[in-house]
Amino acid sequence: MKDRVRTALRWLLALAYGYAGWAHLVRPTPFLAITPPWVPQPDMVVAVTGMAEILGAIGLMIPQMRKAAGWGLALYALCVWPANFHHALANIAIGGETLSWWYHGPRLALQPAIIWWALWASGAVEWPFVKAAK
Repeated sequence: MKDRVRTALRWLLALAYGYAGWAHLVRPTPFLAITPPWVPQPDMVVAVTGMAEILGAIGLMIPQMRKAAGWGLALYALCVWPANFHHALANIAIGGETLSWWYHGPRLALQPAIIWWALWASGAVEWPFVKAAK
């Protein structure tokens, strides 16, 4: 059962990151808008993050690359967290619309779960599903 769940979550994560990577490359404007002002060369950073998401998604599907992809996507999710904070705290409008804390609060709070998801779905970690040693 655990293997089926892990496989399903890995596919879901790969689809999500693949789509997000594609969006970074073909519609970078919203991602540029939430990029903190201290990030150098935001156009290039958004493009590189899009490619990283796509490569991570592909890596999740290749057994020999899976754990490395999980660690890479976990690190990626950690590194883009400041953009999520910037989006929330600066109340940045995307397409003329701002999002409330009903969006931002859960989004910020769930980032550690997204990091864990990448690690667990890739098989890089087993926590919390490991039996304690006797």
